[in-house]
Amino acid sequence: MKPTPKDWPRISSAVFYEDPAAAIDWLCTAFGFEVRLKVEGEGGSIVHSELTYGDGLVMVGGLRTHEEDPNRIPCASPRGVEGKNTQALCVFVDDAEAHCAHAKAAGAVIADVPAVHDYGDDYWADKTYRAVDPEGHHWWFMERVRG
Repeated sequence: MKPTPKDWPRISSAVFYEDPAAAIDWLCTAFGFEVRLKVEGEGGSIVHSELTYGDGLVMVGGLRTHEEDPNRIPCASPRGVEGKNTQALCVFVDDAEAHCAHAKAAGAVIADVPAVHDYGDDYWADKTYRAVDPEGHHWWFMERVRG
């Protein structure tokens, strides 16, 4: 494989929110993301954003419909589609317990408390917890404890 562009991971994801500006602030406060780039448009709308967590990158954007722009992919928040999620967001952290406590104090709903999931001696074990953000996206945070 060729090297990725400077400062870009091999894979990144985008997450869509009804209020992307508020989501960016919340994700930074609750989960520890850092804003690498935030392009604002009319009325404070988010045209493009890039949030980093270590060497990982996630983009946060707003909603779109085919009616607004038939050439663009429609995007929704779980809040607008009966809580359905279309992706699982997983992030490795250094300390799942401390990260969970910080996220909970910042208002994250903790759906699964930190617990060790052991996949056997031939594989690995992770301490993982699941949090739900204000618009219903589920985030899994995991700490490798063996492997």
